[in-house]
Amino acid sequence: MIKDDFNELDKALDLAFQVQRLLFPPSSPLCTWCCTGVKNRMARKVGGDYFDFITMPDQCQSLFIGDVTGHGFHAAVIMSLIYGYIHRSTLGECAPKEIVDGVNKFLCTFARRTQKFDYYFSTTLFFAIIDPNSLKMHYVNCGHTPPLAKQGGKIISLPTSGPPLGFFDDPDIDVLEFKFKPGDRLLLCTDGIIEAKNRQGEMYGMQRLRGDLQHGAGDHIEFLDELFGQLDKFCSGQVNEDDMTAILLDFNRPFSSY
Repeated sequence: MIKDDFNELDKALDLAFQVQRLLFPPSSPLCTWCCTGVKNRMARKVGGDYFDFITMPDQCQSLFIGDVTGHGFHAAVIMSLIYGYIHRSTLGECAPKEIVDGVNKFLCTFARRTQKFDYYFSTTLFFAIIDPNSLKMHYVNCGHTPPLAKQGGKIISLPTSGPPLGFFDDPDIDVLEFKFKPGDRLLLCTDGIIEAKNRQGEMYGMQRLRGDLQHGAGDHIEFLDELFGQLDKFCSGQVNEDDMTAILLDFNRPFSSY
């Protein structure tokens, strides 16, 4: 009887895994003005990391990456709610602050229904819109791991602009701006990467990640494969305690030159 229960649980988790994978983009955006690669590894079969790339009617590119509090099945449920909300919100005019404000109100509404589980209705979220003609990015970063931009040989950490979502009814959130140049790189990740630990309990950390971006070779796909290879080497077989997601954008010529 117990064996049958475990088999049913495994089947349910497998189905949840397949459904969650359907939410993620089947491939990265086409490699025109910007080549994009993504790599995701859940600590369990399902998890709380989420991301997507949405081309807007005006051909601007929106992208987001977030990390729900906790990991496992409950995080996957809340991640799915957020994912659906963002997709519905981007059907209209895509304004980063308005969308993020909406996600915050959405989570706070659910959190108010319970004191026992209110903490889980929260997330970090980086949401950006990039104009392919100017390569200018407007973004909000609500408590998410700071993205790293490689520009002219320098590594630039893009600051946060607000707290994680789901904790405050009316948080202060700013829209920030960054202008890319052809040849630049942008690396986004969830905290499961920088908090990955080796056998001595040492974290991978931002400094190593900056070094990876500074010295990394290869294209956007090869870089991510190399990054996760470095993580595996660092962790030396240690089981991941959190979900890991990394996105790399390589900027080419402005879209108007095509």
